[in-house]
Parts: sequence; C-alpha cells; structure tokens
Amino acid sequence: MSALHPQATFTLKSHPDWMAVDSDSVWVTSSGTNTVTQMRGSDNQLGISVSVDNPCSGLAIGFGSLWIPSCGKHTLVRTDLITGNVQAIIPIAPADDEGGIAIGAGSVWLMTDKSGHLSRIDPTSNTVIATIQIPAGSFCPIFGDNFVWITSTDNNVLTKVDPSTNQAILQIPVGKKPRFLTFGADSIWTLNQGDGTITRISTKTNQKIADIPASLPGHGGEIAFGFGSVWATMPNKPITRIDAATSTITSQWIGAGGDSIRTGLGSVWLTDYNNGKIWRLSPDSL
Repeated sequence: MSALHPQATFTLKSHPDWMAVDSDSVWVTSSGTNTVTQMRGSDNQLGISVSVDNPCSGLAIGFGSLWIPSCGKHTLVRTDLITGNVQAIIPIAPADDEGGIAIGAGSVWLMTDKSGHLSRIDPTSNTVIATIQIPAGSFCPIFGDNFVWITSTDNNVLTKVDPSTNQAILQIPVGKKPRFLTFGADSIWTLNQGDGTITRISTKTNQKIADIPASLPGHGGEIAFGFGSVWATMPNKPITRIDAATSTITSQWIGAGGDSIRTGLGSVWLTDYNNGKIWRLSPDSL
C-alpha cells in the first residue's frame, strides 16, 4: 500500500466506515463523531456533515435522499442530499451493526431483525409496507437484476427475493459465513468471512460460477463492483482486485488501511478505518 499514490486523501477524526456514491459526491460515516460527511468529487474537499447517533449498517442513496441506519437511536434516518436536512426518522432498527441497506423496485430494503425480517420501506410515505421472512442471521441486502439478494451469515446461503410478490423464492449455498455482497457482470459476489473466499452466483441462472480463494477471512471488510472488476477489502489486505471476465485475482495489496470500499466518479474509494483516512485512487494504479 505504501507504493500507491492516491488522487486525494480525506481525513476524518474517527473511524470512517460505510460509504455511498452519488452523482458528484461520496458520503462516509464516522461512528466516533456521530456524523455522515460528504466528500465532493469535483474539488476533493469535505462538504456538509449530517449528525446521526452511531451511523451503522451501510448507507444508501435514492429518491433524492441519503438513507442512514442509526444504531444509537435504533432508527432509519432520511436526509436531503443537497442540504443535509433530516426529512424523516423511521422507527425501525438495523438487524446488526455490520449490515447493509438497498434501493430498488421503488423501495428501500433493510434487515430489521436477526431472526430474518426484511423490511420494505415506501419512500413516499416513509413507512414499512411489507415484511418478508428469510433465513435467520441475514444482514446485508442488495438489489440486482430486478431482485433483492440477501446473505445469511448464520446459514451460509444467498436468498433471492421477488419484489413483485414480496416473497423469498430461492436459497443458494455459498461460502462460509457470507456477509457483504455486490452486484455486477450479471452476478452476485459474496465476501465469505468464514473461509475468506468470494462466491460468484449468476443472476441469470441462479447457479454458482466460482468460489474464488481470496484469503480474506475475518470480521469486517466489504466488497464493491466497478471498472470491470470486483474490489474486496479487509484490514491489512486493503484491496483485492478480481477480474470479472475470468473470476481471477489480478492484484492484492498488503499493508495498513482498509475496511470499506466503493467505486464511482472515476475512482476507487477506500477507508483506513483505524487511522481516520479515506483514499481516492485511480483504478489504473491498482
């Protein structure tokens, strides 16, 4: 990692973690300061900050808003992307502080119970309009190819949910203790914390394409898709790049940093959770 030269470095006071990319900015949580902060892509400067009690379990952008789960208040906070003003506080809590939140099919999707309750939130009324039962120990939803996909860390499966019926329609075995996941190249990619592999599932056939031995076991980490590649991160192995065309690792970077990763605005964005930094990196350098 010391050989890399970031396009920009942003410094936050404490524990930068979850990120979300909008049309001109990247937003990042800081649980140590109870804030979500904008990083402007145009001039590489920090923008507005939003106060949220212990932001956790992902960030999502949709319907002109930033959606922020709060582990401090056990709510879902909706804020305006332009002003940062709070638009709604929805009385539902994320199922776990290490989770996710998804946007798709005209709704916001959040796991709200460790026993397996997926909540569908209507952005017009800011209310839960459906609760879908899926396997226990599921924490991370993502939207891809017109379906919602959720990993069950406790049951080692990927669940497929049809938003047209609000029903779970399929469970697909993946690697050990899957948690974070991403969508790209007609595939769902799961980061499996138990064995350090990355499982690739076709969204067209629902079949497993590959189990990639990425050597990324352990708590934390994240995974994202962009620039024809999958990008995974774990502390001390901050960046692993996988070519989506071949399902093979093309580079793996070792050193300080890591824990959250996103792609957008022509760059790869990586947090250094322990040292309070976010790096903006050119994909060509990786």
